[in-house]
Amino acid sequence: MIAAEITAKAFLLDHIRAMERHFDVSVVVNTDNVDFLKPFGIEVPVIAVGIERKISITSDIKALYMLYWLFRRHGYDAIHSVTPKAGLLSMIAGYFAGVPIRIHIFTGQVWVTRKGISRWLLKTLDRILVLCATHILVDSCSQRDFLIEQGVVSNKKSNVLADGSICGVDTDRFFPNIEARERIRKKYGISESDVVFLYLGRLNRDKGLHDLALSFDQICSKYNNTHLVIVGPDEQGMKEQMESICTSCRQKMHFVGYTEVPEQYFAAADVFCLPSYREGFGVVVIQAASVGIPSIGTKIYGVIDTIEDGITGLMYRPGDVDDLAAKMAEMIERPDLRKKMGTNARIRASEKFSKETVTKALVDYYKSLLLAGN
Repeated sequence: MIAAEITAKAFLLDHIRAMERHFDVSVVVNTDNVDFLKPFGIEVPVIAVGIERKISITSDIKALYMLYWLFRRHGYDAIHSVTPKAGLLSMIAGYFAGVPIRIHIFTGQVWVTRKGISRWLLKTLDRILVLCATHILVDSCSQRDFLIEQGVVSNKKSNVLADGSICGVDTDRFFPNIEARERIRKKYGISESDVVFLYLGRLNRDKGLHDLALSFDQICSKYNNTHLVIVGPDEQGMKEQMESICTSCRQKMHFVGYTEVPEQYFAAADVFCLPSYREGFGVVVIQAASVGIPSIGTKIYGVIDTIEDGITGLMYRPGDVDDLAAKMAEMIERPDLRKKMGTNARIRASEKFSKETVTKALVDYYKSLLLAGN
């Protein structure tokens, strides 16, 4: 498997554990610590290759060269890449090295929100990746439909594991935790009667955080019993930008930064918000669902796979600040609706998106490919 270290730790641990029971597995990552999997009880070989996230001609050519010779030297039967840059470089290297099975999984497209030459270039790179791959996985059905419609992948070459998601949700980790709820709320001065909206993920413009701030500013002017908790690494100075929008309710906004315990913040919340302009699947929505809270999300591919509108959450038109505010107000005014949707969401997450379901689907997928190759 080829990915970034943070991606491997966030999404691939259960996959790697399951895969190593059936196959000889190596993990290729951009890391300074080749022992990073050992604390998780995983003893597979880890190979460090400097694959940077941003475009860097010199380092990218070096990484491509290293991957090519790595694949030639080890004679792998299959390679599987995650994340765009790792996917492009490893699929090209694998193609020229003659690796028989070359799999990449799409988890979203950066070019969706771009325009002009930037969109064309990034989309072209995805098409090159697909040409060099033998098989494409996509982490949601709606994203796969979008990629087929855009001419990036074909129906025959692409698949979705189970009902979607790169890794599923750990229902034993993400569950309604009263103790964590009380502790987090006390830490931020939030009473049990207050309604807490939560955003968890990377903080950047594509995630729609400007829209969330504008909508929350509207909500705060009408309701005194509401808070907004924002959890995740700030990539584009979003904290200052959001605070400048919500000047009158800044004390009701709580920025947490990166956390190793996202499940505790889900447990402390009443409603999860995903105002994103692009998502491959929206795994945070099923994590929230597993904890038993409903979500408000945009009607875009990826997110529509995770929310049943009116049943496990509410959906709104992307970029429509007033519509988002209206959905937030509905959640505030109807605690019965929140509870019912949260219950429905937890049942759906357990039945359709458990980590066991997705991991088994991946192992079965590999077995079918390798059996066919033999």
